[in-house]
Amino acid sequence: MAKAKKPAAKAEATTTPKKKWKLSRQHKVLVGILFFLFSVALLLSFISYFMYWQQDQSTLRNLSDRSLNMQNWLGSFGAWLGHVFLFQGFGVASFILIRFFFLIGAHLVLDLPVGKLKKTLFWDLYLVLIVSVLCGFFNQYLPELGGVMGYELNDYMQHYVGMTGTLLILVFAVFIFLLLRVKMSPDALKSLFERREKEEEEEEENPSASELAHAAATAAPFSVTDEAQAAPVTTPPAPQNYAVEDDFEDDYIDEEEEEALSKIEMKPVNTAPVPPVPPVSKFEVNKDVKPTIENASAINLNVNKPAPKEPEHEIIETGDENFVIEKIADEDVVEENLAARLVKDFGEFDPTLELSNYQFPPIDLLKDYSSGGITINQHELEENKNRIVDTLRNYKIDIAQIKATVGPTVTLYEIVPEAGIRISKIKSLEDDIALSLAALGIRIIAPIPGKGTIGIEVPNNTPTMVSMKSVIASPKFQTAEMELPIALGKTISNETFVADLAKMPHMLMAGATGQGKSVGLNAVLTSLLYKKHPAEVKFVLVDPKKVELTLFNKIERHYLAKLPDGEDAIITDNTKVINTLNSLCIEMDNRYTLLKDAMVRNIKEYNEKFRQRRLNPENGHRFLPYIVLVVDEFADLIMTAGKEVETPIARLAQLARAIGIHLIIATQRPSVNVITGIIKANFPARIAFRVTSKIDSRTILDSQGADQLIGRGDLLYTQGNDLVRVQCAFVDTPEVEKITEFIGNQKAYPEAYLLPEYVGEESGTNLDIDIGERDSMFREAAEVIVTAQQGSASLLQRKLKLGYNRAGRLIDQLEAAGIVGPFEGSKARSVLITDLASLEQFFRNEENSY
Repeated sequence: MAKAKKPAAKAEATTTPKKKWKLSRQHKVLVGILFFLFSVALLLSFISYFMYWQQDQSTLRNLSDRSLNMQNWLGSFGAWLGHVFLFQGFGVASFILIRFFFLIGAHLVLDLPVGKLKKTLFWDLYLVLIVSVLCGFFNQYLPELGGVMGYELNDYMQHYVGMTGTLLILVFAVFIFLLLRVKMSPDALKSLFERREKEEEEEEENPSASELAHAAATAAPFSVTDEAQAAPVTTPPAPQNYAVEDDFEDDYIDEEEEEALSKIEMKPVNTAPVPPVPPVSKFEVNKDVKPTIENASAINLNVNKPAPKEPEHEIIETGDENFVIEKIADEDVVEENLAARLVKDFGEFDPTLELSNYQFPPIDLLKDYSSGGITINQHELEENKNRIVDTLRNYKIDIAQIKATVGPTVTLYEIVPEAGIRISKIKSLEDDIALSLAALGIRIIAPIPGKGTIGIEVPNNTPTMVSMKSVIASPKFQTAEMELPIALGKTISNETFVADLAKMPHMLMAGATGQGKSVGLNAVLTSLLYKKHPAEVKFVLVDPKKVELTLFNKIERHYLAKLPDGEDAIITDNTKVINTLNSLCIEMDNRYTLLKDAMVRNIKEYNEKFRQRRLNPENGHRFLPYIVLVVDEFADLIMTAGKEVETPIARLAQLARAIGIHLIIATQRPSVNVITGIIKANFPARIAFRVTSKIDSRTILDSQGADQLIGRGDLLYTQGNDLVRVQCAFVDTPEVEKITEFIGNQKAYPEAYLLPEYVGEESGTNLDIDIGERDSMFREAAEVIVTAQQGSASLLQRKLKLGYNRAGRLIDQLEAAGIVGPFEGSKARSVLITDLASLEQFFRNEENSY
């Protein structure tokens, strides 16, 4: 019996409720207010600690000494709190603990379930730890940011997993907080956007309740019986709402609270009945009742989309039965512009989108050659002024006023002569003034356009080099609102000279050897590289010297244009130059066709219309980049190719302005057989470096002055009106190499900009080689050509007394047979058979093969 009673006694002991310590309501309020005030004290202590910690740091060891003056807002206690939590604790992450204690106090004062705080307090402490270690990782030398705890934890982790491993652990910890606490997951973002799109679609597709009710009241083609109408609409009973308190965490609820909760009776809450909504789209109809149809033709039981309406026909009756007049109604009018709708939906077309990450070369790639700008030598200016005055006074020319403007290489002296002095008299003293100044390159401007003065340009003894960096970095170039801005250099007044190639529209450049033409071309190309995106401009580079423009090969797939079968984008072979120029003529004609279809006058209006999506690419329209043709030595092309080069150059110069093809031609000797009248008439913008004679100066500028320049980049620029003296900016080969490398290392287009394919008329690729169709004098012509070892139609004309057309056909047949070589411009064709014996063997082999 005793053994049987032991389990019962044990069970009785286990069921006896244990008394737990529990705070009363008043105690909870007091503890909550304590936590609340402690959080406020921490906030004041932390803020003032960052303001006065340097003054209070030395007094922390003697907190009991009342003579010490603490700057902290809470005195010694506040300084101690800040030191413990911020310096020895977790650094700036300790501010999160203020929220920690504040929430505990608020829940106790307001008698809210403290169990709810378990998750929040856990993540607060987790965030304190992570932020402290992060601050210790990135700011190891500022312990007040991460605290001693953050520094030590970071040092401990780096000892075992290294700096990289520590960083990976911290990044993973941050992602844990974002995914589990903030709930910021990719799926959540995706569902958020899908939910918004679904709500917008439902608002567009589903009509409002008032519209549905109106449709149900008006559109009822069925006749329903009285029984069906009187049938009550049964709706399910409204669910009963029960008032239930929020769930408590099991760990924070004692047994007495559980016992009190078990006695709570769940009672339904009286809520206002929800009136049943009458069905709209469905009707409850008696099966025995059939619908009464008044107009059978008006019913369409198909739910498919209605077919597009055809124009309604109106029949006009006439007296004659065999004569019927049918009037077709007007078509509907689209109120919204479709192009404007496309721009609204997709935005304007962006030609730079394919290379949207393209970066323009930085200005630091250029070298600054100038040291402190222009140096003004007061003694030199005073001495030159006295010499000019004395020289003019020797010829009884008095000066009322004189002013000096110092430039990089030249100083301009503006003089105002006394009344009654003839300008031509001063102009004739140019050599005398040069002799008195002992200077090279004296140039007199009599008078200066726009001013009532006479200018005397005198070279400086110590010229200042103008760097390309100073020109590119100038506000005048950076803020230039031009289509193709070119920064050439600086004028006499030390102002950056910027011109628009699109307004020129073509530029002719001439000068003696070594005076700066190649540097000028590099300055032009560098200006465009710093200002225009690869989608906006393309270069066609012709370099007969084969060494001047080689560096630009690196930007072939960014900026250069070439023929489809061309190996190198920079053209050095004269035959390919002819094909390229003719290909540009084809491109010009194609672009004019596009402008005609788009009903615009120039490339700027066309591209603007294309950006606004008013031109359809399916109709062949495309964004047109500017094309700049650069020829480094034009005289060599004229000497080797002649008319084959001059004709397409003249065509492009006359017509290519409106469609965005611009020419820059450079030559050494601007003689009349190189720069012909047709070319000069279409090149209003001209640049003249120093030349050797006044005749060359008049050839290029139509006036003298280029022979009086001092060289080394000193140039005269004109655009059909006044001459402007400019010191060309110097850009060296290493600078160009850095720029092209910077651009070439970026993402590029798959290939260079391809020009239209051009097949020469005399290429011989389409010739018929049938022996039966050869000319009767084919054998004699072959003997003449082989004997003279010169393949030309004019030779056949003289020797065989033939007309030009027949001689040309014989040359084509000889080329097809393989006796002479292909067409080589103005040169005679090469003869492929060396002597008459080899020619006889050639004919025997040909007869045997046939």
